[in-house]
Amino acid sequence: MAYVIEAEGLRKSFGDLVAVDGISFHVVRGECFGILGPNGAGKTSTIRMIYGFSPMTGGILKVFGLSISEGWRAIKARIGVCQQENTLDPDLSVQQNLEVFARYFDVPKRQARERAEKLLEFMGLGHRKKAKVTELSGGMMRRLVLARALINEPDLLILDEPTTGLDPQSRHQVWERLEELRANGISILLTTHYMDEASRLCDRVVIMDHGRILVEGRPMDLIRKHVGQDVIEVATPSDALRTYVGSQSAAYEDLGHRLIIYIYGKEGDQLFHKISDEYCQEGCILRMATLEDVFLKLTGRGLRE
Repeated sequence: MAYVIEAEGLRKSFGDLVAVDGISFHVVRGECFGILGPNGAGKTSTIRMIYGFSPMTGGILKVFGLSISEGWRAIKARIGVCQQENTLDPDLSVQQNLEVFARYFDVPKRQARERAEKLLEFMGLGHRKKAKVTELSGGMMRRLVLARALINEPDLLILDEPTTGLDPQSRHQVWERLEELRANGISILLTTHYMDEASRLCDRVVIMDHGRILVEGRPMDLIRKHVGQDVIEVATPSDALRTYVGSQSAAYEDLGHRLIIYIYGKEGDQLFHKISDEYCQEGCILRMATLEDVFLKLTGRGLRE
C-alpha cells in the first residue's frame, strides 16, 4: 500500500514544552486524513513539520516515501498548503495572486494563467478575477487561498482549519470543492475544530491531546465504539433520574446542569420513553451520536486558551 505520509515516533519540542510527543500514523494515497484536538493539542505543530516549515525534534517522518529532512525540496514541489492565516497579497488582483504564486514552482507564465483561470472557475471566483483581494468576502478569501494551494497541481493538499470563521454557506462551498478534489485522487491532510466537517470529509481521523494520539479510526467506527448509536440529553436532571440512570447499564456523563446518556444497543427508544415519561419534567432529547460526542468525551469539556 502506498503511503503519502509516514510518521513514527514524531516529536516536536520548544525548549521544555513538548508539543508533539512521539506520535505515529500514516496517510494512504487518495484519502482525506483528519487531525483533531483541542487548542494546544499539537495539531498545527504536526502539520508544520510535514510541510517542512518547522524542523522535527525526533522520530521518523516521510512524505511520498522521502525523508522530510533530506528530500524536502522534492516534497515541497508536490504539496499545497492552505494555512490558517490569510497570506494573500492585498496589492494584487485575485488572478494575479495565483499567477505570481505559481512562479515559485517554476510554472511558465502562460501555463500559470491557464491554471489560475481554471482554478478560479472551479472555486466560483471567475467573476471576481480582476478584483482586489480586499474587496472579497471572508468566504471568497478562503476559497482563493485554497485555489492558490492548488496552483502547482499538488499530490498532497494540507489544510489547517480551512473554514474557521466562515458562514454556513461558505463552509459548504469549500466542502463541495474538497470532495471533488478527493474524488479526483488528491490526498488531503486536514485539521479542523468542526466535527461535522471531519465527519463529512475524512476517511480516517486521529484525535490528539497534550501532544499524543488518543484514538485513530474511521469517524463512524469511533462514534460506535466510544459513544454508541444514540445520545439522550437531559437538562436540569433530578436526583431521582440520577439514581435511576446509575442503576442501568448505560454509560453516562453527569455535568451537573445536564445529563448525557450514551446508548450502545437497541434499547435507546425504550430508555428514552422511560426517562421522558417518569423523570423528565423539562423535556429531554434523543439524537444520533456524533464525532463531537467522542471528541468531548475523550478530551474533556473545559476551555483551552
